[in-house]
Parts: sequence; C-alpha cells; structure tokens
Amino acid sequence: MKQKRIDRRTTWLTLVLVFLASRYATYAQQSLPAVLDQAVQYYPSLKARQAEVHSAEQDVKTSTSDYIPRLSVQHQYTYSTNNSVTGSFYPNGGTVISPSGGIRADNIYDGTFGSFTSALLEWNIVNFGKVSTAVGAARTALAASQAAYENELFQHRVQVADAYLLLLIGEKLEDIQQANRDRAENFRQVVSAGVQSGLRPGVDSALAEAEYAKANLLLLESHRNEQARQLRLLELTGVLGDSMAIDSMRFYTALPQPADTAVRAWQRHPSLRLQALRWETTQARSKAIGRSFLPSISLVGAAWARGSGVSNTDDLYRTDFSSGTRYQVYNYLVGISTRWTLTDFAQIHHRYKSERYRADRDHEVYNEQALRLQRQAKEAEMQYEVAREQARTAPVQLAAASQAYQQASARYASGLTDLPTLLQSMVVLNRAEADVAIAYSNAWRSLLMVAAAKGDLQVFLNAINP
Repeated sequence: MKQKRIDRRTTWLTLVLVFLASRYATYAQQSLPAVLDQAVQYYPSLKARQAEVHSAEQDVKTSTSDYIPRLSVQHQYTYSTNNSVTGSFYPNGGTVISPSGGIRADNIYDGTFGSFTSALLEWNIVNFGKVSTAVGAARTALAASQAAYENELFQHRVQVADAYLLLLIGEKLEDIQQANRDRAENFRQVVSAGVQSGLRPGVDSALAEAEYAKANLLLLESHRNEQARQLRLLELTGVLGDSMAIDSMRFYTALPQPADTAVRAWQRHPSLRLQALRWETTQARSKAIGRSFLPSISLVGAAWARGSGVSNTDDLYRTDFSSGTRYQVYNYLVGISTRWTLTDFAQIHHRYKSERYRADRDHEVYNEQALRLQRQAKEAEMQYEVAREQARTAPVQLAAASQAYQQASARYASGLTDLPTLLQSMVVLNRAEADVAIAYSNAWRSLLMVAAAKGDLQVFLNAINP
C-alpha cells in the first residue's frame, strides 16, 4: 500500500515536471517579431545612428541661435602708466594696447590703478538670407541623419530576419541528419545481426558501418552550421548570450502567397531616400556658402564706465586702489553698422563651386542607386517565383524517394536486392528531405529579398502573420 502511494506521488511529480518543462520551452521560444524588437533596442550601430540624429538636432539649434543678438560684457582692473603721444596706430589683430592719458613733455612712470567696465550689444537685423540658408542647410542635414538611421534600421531588420531564417533551416537540417543517423543506426544493427547469423555476407556489415559513420559526419557538420548561425543571430540582436530558442512559426507548414508587385515601389526605399537627402544637403550647403559673401547690417549699442587713479578734474595722482577703481566717467553708444569684406569673393566663389560639384556627385550616386534598386526589385521577384515553384516540386521528390526507400528496404529484407541499392535509396531519401526544407526556406528568404528590394519589411511580416 505504501509502495503504491509512493508510485502515485512519483507519477504526479513526473507529470508536473513535464508540464513545467513544456511551459518553459514554449515561453523560451522567441518569434521573429520579438527578435526584431530586441535587435532594434540593443544593437550598437542603431544607437550610433540615433546619436548622430541628436547631434544634427543640436546643429540646427546652433544655427538658429544666430538670430539672437550677441551681448558681450567685460570688466577689468589695471595698474599702469598713462603716457601718450599724438598719432594713430594699427590694431594689428588686437595685439596693440591703447594708452589713455594727456600729452606731456616728460614721461611719468608712476603707475596708478584703474577700472573699466563695458557692455556691447550687436544684432544682425539684416543679413540678406545668410542665417536662413544656414538654418535650412542644418535642417536638411538633420533630415539626412534621420534617413540614415531609418535606412540602417531597415537594413539591420532585414539582416536579422535573414539570420532568423538561416538558423531555422540550420535547425531543420540538423533534425533531418539526426533522423538519417537513426536510420543508419537501425540499419547497421539489422545488417550486423544478419551477418552474425550467416544470412548476409560480411561486406554488408562493413558497408553499413561506413554509412553510419558518414551519417555521423553529416550530423556533426549540420550541428556546426546550426551553432554558427545561432551565434550570428545572437550578435545581430545586440545581446550575445549562449543560445536562443526560436519559433518555426509557419515557415515549414505553408508557402508565402505571391508577392504584391506594386509599380515603382522601390522609389520609397530608405536607401534611395537617404541618397536623395544627401543630395539636398549638399545643395543647401552650397546655397549657404554663396550667401555667406553678402554683408550684414547690425544694430549696435554699447555702454561703458571707467575709473582711474588720475583725477579727471585736476590731474592729481592717487596711488591707492580704491581711488583707481571708482568710476569717474560714463558713456553710451547706439547706432547702425555694416561690414562687407569684398576680397572674400574669390575664396567663397571657389568654395561654392566645390560644393556644387559635390552636389552633382551626389545626384549621380542617386541615379546609380535608383538603377540598382530597379534591378534588385525585378531580380527578387523573379527569384521568388522560381523559389515558390521549387518548394511546390520538392515534396514530389520526397514522396518518390520515401517510396523508393521503403521498396528497397523490403526487397533487401527478402533478399531480392543488394545492399548498395538500399544504401543509395537512403542517400536519395536524406537528400530529398533536406531539399524540401531548403526549398521552403528559400521561398521565404526570396520573399524577404522582395521586401528588402521594395524597402518595406512589412511585406514579409504580413506574410508570416496573415
């Protein structure tokens, strides 16, 4: 009675463990959309493109800040002499110090303290479109950065989907080779028993052993390929773990429907849009360079105050710090100014022409990209139709190969055929099983290439989730 109770508990525990294992396996498997979401979230190159977009956004803000007036303030304390002389001088890039003081017959080398505070406001109220074209060029560059991210995102999602399909076919081929190895093992045992009983010649045992070793080699090779493809998929997701269980979904139970051959769908391709925006960016940049030669009209205003150890009423020298830092005079200035460096024309003209040639280059690259996408779209549709036809034909080959293997096995068991004929039927069956899996995989991968050529991955995703 006690033994029955223990057996019952063991049975229940086994059922619970099996149930939990099945639940874990179900949750552990990841569908293609889930893998795509993970790749978008973690892959480094996509994060790098996002950083470039943020950088371009700051460039736009930098350009628009040129509309804001420039306000400069300064304050200084000095200890100096104040000897001066009549005559003018050239600032020479700001390296000349301007003295301020009365003209005397003799120099006085006793220094005094002084102070100087000023504020200068300059506002370019008329710039003849220089700022607006620079802002426009920055915004076009931002649009190009966003297009570069979208193109990188699209290309990476296509790579992830293709790696997912390659891993699926790798797992399927490993299962097929495992079944082939099991057939070879059973066959080897049957032949070995026949040889030991004297019903079969000894050469049959050697041939069966060789076929079993070959099946083991094929299984090891398929396992190696499956592991390499799994690592590649893990790399593309941005999280390089030890393994990933993926869901076969409907890739081996149904064929995709004929692709929607929309006219000129390739024109919306992310890579073509990226190249178009690069062309627009160089055009906008050349326009901004051309406008940079034009003058600016500015509204200016200034206010300043000065203090000195030399009195402005009686020229009395005071060497204490407080006398020099106390303001004695105050001034202000309001006006309109313009500045136009005419000799910059030659340099700016050459820069403008250089940028125009870059725009011509980008235009021709755009034309080349358009031609390539047209060819890829047509080729992908052709490959897809051929792959679908191959997938419909492959099961016919498998049915015939399976029938041939069963007949050869029966004839060999009854002694009506030799072992090489049976071994050949095993090879044909193994090849036919692999061909069916490969044909189905190629059909789905061809549809993925159609989606990649059109620039719309949703064409593929809609097919796997009808």
